[in-house]
Amino acid sequence: MKQHLVRYLHQGREALLWKLEGLDDYDARRPLVPTGTNLLGLVKHVAATSAGYFGHVFGRPFDEVLWMYEQDDLLVDLWCPADESRDDVLGLWERAWAHSDATLSELPIDAAGRVPWWPDGRADVTLGQILLHMTAELNRHIGHADIVRELIDGAAGLRPDATNMPAGQDWKAHYDRVEAAARTTR
Repeated sequence: MKQHLVRYLHQGREALLWKLEGLDDYDARRPLVPTGTNLLGLVKHVAATSAGYFGHVFGRPFDEVLWMYEQDDLLVDLWCPADESRDDVLGLWERAWAHSDATLSELPIDAAGRVPWWPDGRADVTLGQILLHMTAELNRHIGHADIVRELIDGAAGLRPDATNMPAGQDWKAHYDRVEAAARTTR
């Protein structure tokens, strides 16, 4: 069971990174919805979150002090200031996931942990619970990334080798059909 869960987590990681491929720095960083959601910020957030959940929760703290624990800005991990490069974020991603993968390979699925930022009734967890939680969290953010990337340049799909998009689809005709149906409800 653990190997299957880890495989889904790894596939999700690849899918999120794919959303950055081929984009310049502006498109990787720019917000496209009112909440400021942007692709590089999503990657930064998921990296930091994985370091916390697969590190601190299991008594295996990540070697780096992450900014989100030092500031009052609750959104600090969801965007990148001008002096933080794409390479900085991707480097954090690699280090955080290497640390997370070490936890996943070294601990059994029933290893006990504690999430100090969760309420007491739910704070005691197992590695299996956190693996499920992080897979769900990652896939939620992949959905955000799907929409943001589509808004940037129309690119859509799960990953290059399996987009899960119907081949040869006339998306403009589909959009028009959906819009026409929606307009009938006015």
